[in-house]
Amino acid sequence: MFPRRAPGHRLATAAVALGLLCSLNTSAWAGARDPAHGPARITRVPSAAGSATPLSGYAIRSTADVRDSASAVSSPGYPAQGWYPAGPRSTVLAALLADGVHPDPFVSTNQQKIPKAPFQVPWWYRSDFSVADPAQRTYLDFSGVISAADVYVNGRKVASTADVTGAYTRHELDVTSLVRAGTNTVAFRIRPNDPDKNLTMGWIDWLQPPPDQNMGIVRDVLVRRGGPVALRDAHVVTKLAVPSLATADLTVKARARNDSDTPVTAQVSGTVAGVPVARSVRLAAHQTRTVTFTPADTPGLHLTSPRVWWPAGMGGQPLYGLDLTASVAGTKSDTAHHRFGVRDVRAPLNSDGARQYAVNGRRLLVKGGGWSPDEFLRWDRTYTEDRLKYALDLGLNAIRLEGHIEPDEFFDLADRYGILTLPGWECCDKWEGQVNGAGERGEKWTAADYPVAQASMAAEAARLRDHPSVVSFLIGSDFAPDAKIEKLYLDALKAADWSVPVVPAASDNSTPQLGSSGMKMTGPYDWVPPGYWYAKREGGATGFNSETSAGPDIPTLDTLRRMMTPAELGTLWQNPGIRQYHRSPSPVFGTLKIYDEALTGRYGAPRSLTDYVRKAQLAQYENVRAQYEAYGRNATDSSKPSTGVVYWMFNSGWTSLHWQLTDRYLDQGGAYFGAKKAGEPLHVQYSYDDRSVVVVNQRHAPASRLTARVTLFNPDGTQKYDRTATGITVRGDGAHSTALTVPASVTGLSSTYLARLVLTDADGLEVSRNVYWLSTRPDTLDWANTDWYHTPTTGHADLTGLSSMAQVPVTATASTTDVHGTSTTTVTVRNTGTGRTPALLTDVHLVDAHGRPVLPVRWSDNEVSLWPGESATLTATFRTADLHGSAPRVRVSGWNAEERTFQAR
Repeated sequence: MFPRRAPGHRLATAAVALGLLCSLNTSAWAGARDPAHGPARITRVPSAAGSATPLSGYAIRSTADVRDSASAVSSPGYPAQGWYPAGPRSTVLAALLADGVHPDPFVSTNQQKIPKAPFQVPWWYRSDFSVADPAQRTYLDFSGVISAADVYVNGRKVASTADVTGAYTRHELDVTSLVRAGTNTVAFRIRPNDPDKNLTMGWIDWLQPPPDQNMGIVRDVLVRRGGPVALRDAHVVTKLAVPSLATADLTVKARARNDSDTPVTAQVSGTVAGVPVARSVRLAAHQTRTVTFTPADTPGLHLTSPRVWWPAGMGGQPLYGLDLTASVAGTKSDTAHHRFGVRDVRAPLNSDGARQYAVNGRRLLVKGGGWSPDEFLRWDRTYTEDRLKYALDLGLNAIRLEGHIEPDEFFDLADRYGILTLPGWECCDKWEGQVNGAGERGEKWTAADYPVAQASMAAEAARLRDHPSVVSFLIGSDFAPDAKIEKLYLDALKAADWSVPVVPAASDNSTPQLGSSGMKMTGPYDWVPPGYWYAKREGGATGFNSETSAGPDIPTLDTLRRMMTPAELGTLWQNPGIRQYHRSPSPVFGTLKIYDEALTGRYGAPRSLTDYVRKAQLAQYENVRAQYEAYGRNATDSSKPSTGVVYWMFNSGWTSLHWQLTDRYLDQGGAYFGAKKAGEPLHVQYSYDDRSVVVVNQRHAPASRLTARVTLFNPDGTQKYDRTATGITVRGDGAHSTALTVPASVTGLSSTYLARLVLTDADGLEVSRNVYWLSTRPDTLDWANTDWYHTPTTGHADLTGLSSMAQVPVTATASTTDVHGTSTTTVTVRNTGTGRTPALLTDVHLVDAHGRPVLPVRWSDNEVSLWPGESATLTATFRTADLHGSAPRVRVSGWNAEERTFQAR
């Protein structure tokens, strides 16, 4: 956010940047809960060469409560009674929450009541594993230590905090000489975290930071087994012929390392994309050599008609396999397995200096959102997959990860679903401490920080490089690294065979080698009117805006009642100037004052909590829709086109009042459905700047013989203007065509009015419908007083006329089918009114027998506007189990429709 403001002994070969952990399959969301507070269960480690087994969990305890020596704590049989159980990936506080030590921190100010003192001393993480055959070599392979750790195995120290430091550095410790048959113990003494002092993870101004600052181990610790030769760093470098896509060359690399005291000859063999490869390599004692296979020596690696990976909406997402085995004297010594994709990514600067991405030779508008993990870094694959499916549902194609770079499974899912990812380092703490502007918190770097940063870059590059969903790495965020830091990052990326664009910063900054970022970080981060987005200046729809939104996103009433007390809900709508704990710790974003003043100025003062929330949903729908629509309309402009927009943010890591298209519980409101409307593949939209009615085609194929109709109504439903344009043709790949322009003045139009846009195809079928609430009095922006987080508004559009709309009856019928645990409820909603008044922004919620929302759910459409006699048929898809055995019900409400609940058949 701008401006947010080992020793030589081979037992401790720390910070080995080989790529990150594989086989991360165990969720730490609920911890390894053990009511007896005993040691975590013993992890059974097989003897099979090439196996990689994650520790199943830990027993943890503050060093303030443990008087025994490190040797004793880390020895098998140590009586860890009274210790807390923790999952295999768990911060200290995540474990305590799972064990019921503290109440739900997402509710009210519970988190504020958790004392910080217990987390200002180191904590022990202790785990037991068993092996049957100690003759095989054994390694500990891990990343994700926050912030640093001393590591012990069976009573012996094998690495110190000087070696194991930084959340992203990867470490491989050869502990073969210490491992014995039966039970073995590994213990980590974890040092407290301070993101201003350590190259780890911080929360900037996204949410109230956790009291433990996420100290712990948040990625799997693997116990690897193998023979004399270890196979590491296996990867595939792909080169796709563009634009023909007719051929692709694969280059395979892996490092064979002889960990024995004698020379060996290893046979490295396997398949790559189904192509057999094999090579013998002679290794001296403790020698490492890179084994390479290329099309020159293995012609099958020159693929004809390759299966090309595409972003969602542009094609399929096929993946190839890499499977290698290292054998010595006919015996398997180690293996390497992973998936990769074939695609080409380029992102040159256009003539305006903006970064323009192209995948497989086709330009695209990057439409994304800023990603947040769970605040306590608890990993839950299902929850993550649900959120990524939401991104697809909205028509987004990208996710930006500013720090908090997720585990391997996240990128596996992004590969599968075709979601582009933009990982990078975070701002406003130690990561940018050397280059931060005045007032930022991160400390300056010392000599010890440079190798940690380089090892972090090397580890993440090796881990991410084969994921086709990863299309960039941003080595800076609010600030670009200086020449020294840039060089160490680029050296690490080059050594890892990084093949996609490296961006110097998410802001408009540059570095000596890379040059200009081609991105802008001009805000806004707080409320601006929807018309703001159409201006080709500041945060408006030109160039690549790496993080931007109109700030607050008030969740649904269901979510608000889950996260706040009645008293807090009272202040929410009645006291705009009061600090809101669930907004941000930032002094800039602590209140909802700017947002609330705009809500009152445009829609009228809220009369109750329910009225406040319904006005918020209306405001968020129109604003988020306008943001994505403006960037979509301008994407193919000949002058100053828009090339990318990242909504700040896609989701929140806790219960929040701002920066979220979907809330912590995955409920959906105006922000969500405004984005979904703008994300339609073939879409008709209204332009706030010039009143044009535009058709945008995100499909690859052109569309023709389209008809667009625009009708204007007063709030009582009286029609005041109606025009139709026929024979519309629009090219594909984001092109747009102007169908018609609404006149500046229409006789008899009230100050507040409605615009209904309908797009039909050659057969007369409706393919897009879009309803706007507008005013003859525009919002007035004070551009001269723009600051880093918003542009003030000196005059508001008059939308108060919406309050005069008569209540109209809306009915619903629904039926549900269930196929293999996935249910689909089909809902038909109808405006049964006999007058002229439409039902504006009719919301349909699927609820259980107790009236609780069924979440997650994916709707074909929602928050629809219906004129008298009109109906809309919507579908909702969800997990049957989320009904908890009850029959589904449909709760219907709207701006001017009374809330009613209907039983689904």
